[in-house]
Amino acid sequence: MASGASRSASLLLLILNMLLYFIIIVIASWAINHAILRTKMAASVLSIPARIFPIFFPMGNMATGFFVVISLLAGIVGITTSLTGIQNVMVSNAANLHAAASSSLTSLALTLLAMGLACKEIDIGWTDANLRTLEVITIVVSATQLLCTGALHAGAEEVETRRRILG
Repeated sequence: MASGASRSASLLLLILNMLLYFIIIVIASWAINHAILRTKMAASVLSIPARIFPIFFPMGNMATGFFVVISLLAGIVGITTSLTGIQNVMVSNAANLHAAASSSLTSLALTLLAMGLACKEIDIGWTDANLRTLEVITIVVSATQLLCTGALHAGAEEVETRRRILG
């Protein structure tokens, strides 16, 4: 990351991911709050196994509950990873870049899980506009997180190679 181009690209991707993860957190939090408020009324007509669960999502389909919860988790981990990654890239030494790259990999794994659930929800069928927005942003942030993870790993490798050459 000693070169300015790779450092600025990583910073740009980290800031973009931070904004996208914030949007994911807002929409997923709204969906969970909406589900909690409507659970008592919507789940009262369901049979016993469905009434056991504390949150029933009256919007979307059967994959909505899993998708929203995993998206919220991925958003929280992603925004934390982006904030610490920005700080680590600004310091720009080998240990900090390896820390940013490994935490970015964890965030990528959770985001890809959320993206898989978003694809499953799209495959199953009808969802309302807010959930479609969450699905699209989750798919977009999975691509940008993949690019960011690659940039951070390449930057960490570059700094490590430079350290070995200079001795």
